[in-house]
Amino acid sequence: MGYHDPMSAPENICILRLSAIGDVTHVLPVIHQLQQTRPTVKITWIIGKLEHKLVAGLTGVEFIIFDKSQGIQAYRTLKRQLQGRRFDVLLHMQVALRGNLASLLVKARQKIGYDRARAKDLHGLFIHQRIPRQSQQHVLDALRSFLIPLGIDPDTPPVWSIPLSAQDNQFATTHIDPNRTTLVISPMSSHPLRNWLPDRYAAVADYAIEQLGFQVILSGGPSKSEASFAQEITTHMQCSALNLVGKDTLKRSAALLGQADLVLAPDTGPLHIANAMGTTVIGLHAASNPRRSGAYHSQSWAIDYYPEAAQQFKGKPASALKWGRKIEYPGVMSLIPTSAVIEKIEQWTQQHG
Repeated sequence: MGYHDPMSAPENICILRLSAIGDVTHVLPVIHQLQQTRPTVKITWIIGKLEHKLVAGLTGVEFIIFDKSQGIQAYRTLKRQLQGRRFDVLLHMQVALRGNLASLLVKARQKIGYDRARAKDLHGLFIHQRIPRQSQQHVLDALRSFLIPLGIDPDTPPVWSIPLSAQDNQFATTHIDPNRTTLVISPMSSHPLRNWLPDRYAAVADYAIEQLGFQVILSGGPSKSEASFAQEITTHMQCSALNLVGKDTLKRSAALLGQADLVLAPDTGPLHIANAMGTTVIGLHAASNPRRSGAYHSQSWAIDYYPEAAQQFKGKPASALKWGRKIEYPGVMSLIPTSAVIEKIEQWTQQHG
């Protein structure tokens, strides 16, 4: 069953996408296109507690927060919040077991999920209809494919629009020097094997400051591991960078990444936040394929050592690996040389100088 007939177009839609930060940014274009195409649509988004902090305040969206740290209590809370409610459609965008179990609590006339190739954890048992199978799609395009069963063409320029306050923007303005080109480095992923080396970040930061006259800012979350990683970078540096790790919120980080001229990051949430804010991103990829999970509008700026990683750690070309396969092995990110990053920054500088 589809919704190609506009008379049967759903007006009450539930989206289930709990995590992670990067994937949550990919849901935003889906919501904006839904709202543009169906101005009267009512949207409810079941989302993770941390991820909600980034998108809170989104116009026309009701949020139901799922706090996975509560364990079984999170499901009881969700069941209570959904009591007596029924939706026309559930867009089941979370294939993990946690998401599949949560979907059981959502009463919907139609539940749309992933095609067989991208489904896992028995995802097919929790849905009525699948999105069309597409090979080698970026994650954002895969999520936009959920519009197709609703009779909406997803092939329009994506719009993000993360809601920020004046205070969020003021935080960024306070720390960014308007007279210098600003490079924000968000150096750490929640997956340690996707992290580049601290001494190489330091070498890039020193080059940007000494040779290009950049302002360099380190950005990151409040965890001890991120603070330690940033400290290691600054210890290796000869110059001084502004270390804001742990001093911002997700929204303030979005403002900072949005006001920066250039962002350097591995495959992590801030890479996608910066992309959503319209900033050019130099993504560091060896453990993951940038064509699938890189910064959507900065594909040409990605440092792509995924093919080298496939040969070294899998013994085969990247084209022979399953689409989306991570190559998360110790040392994989060390395949990326400092010179490759500096060369890309130089190229960007020549185009934007």
